[in-house]
Amino acid sequence: MPYAILVGDTVISLFDPEFHHPVHGHAQDPVHLSHGHDPRYVLCHRPQVTTGGELTLDMLDLKFDEQRKQYQAPIQLKASNGLLLIDDLGRQRVSHVDLLNRWIVPMEEKRDFLNLRAGQHFAVPFDMLLIFSTNLNPLELADEAFLRRIGHKIGFTTLAPEPYLRLWGQVCQDLGIEDDPDVTRTMMTELYPTQGNTLLPCHPRDLLGLVGDYCRYRGLPARLSPESIRWAWQNYFVQLDNVG
Repeated sequence: MPYAILVGDTVISLFDPEFHHPVHGHAQDPVHLSHGHDPRYVLCHRPQVTTGGELTLDMLDLKFDEQRKQYQAPIQLKASNGLLLIDDLGRQRVSHVDLLNRWIVPMEEKRDFLNLRAGQHFAVPFDMLLIFSTNLNPLELADEAFLRRIGHKIGFTTLAPEPYLRLWGQVCQDLGIEDDPDVTRTMMTELYPTQGNTLLPCHPRDLLGLVGDYCRYRGLPARLSPESIRWAWQNYFVQLDNVG
């Protein structure tokens, strides 16, 4: 990842430690051109940039820093060679039509066009995995011409118990939480029926995240327990019978 790019005499800062994480063991090592590396670049892991309801159109353009007198690259350029996730599409403060129209040319031509304040117009690579995520009906957000440009469309619906439990185990491992088969069985047989047995793919991450919060706050080992899962359940799901 380059620290910056130069357009004429104008410097555009690109490296962002929030998204660009140097590969361990290389970030502080001297880099020599004789070894085939350019010291103007940092060897990084592929960036993962996520934005959601806070996204506005000006975040997709160059931003000029008045104090430093240089430009900051937009988020799609910072996501180059990585992943850019537009979460909650349709819930931004900007019109989803304007937002989607902004992506049509870059998605088609694999390059984006940016403008300096002086009016100079230039192209940059548009090379990342672009993902749109939404809970709304895609047919109400985009027309067929735009949807054709999105090669893969994946719908997430309710899960059957077996794949849900596999996902539950994976999330336990990822979060470092020790699972308890008896507690998990109680959740499946006693708690989920109160929600109509609706097993959504987001539930393991959300519920176990709350379990982790419960354990950390009480100074307990990161382990699933009857108390932690019931506390997480009551905080996560709206209990209509308790609403006055």
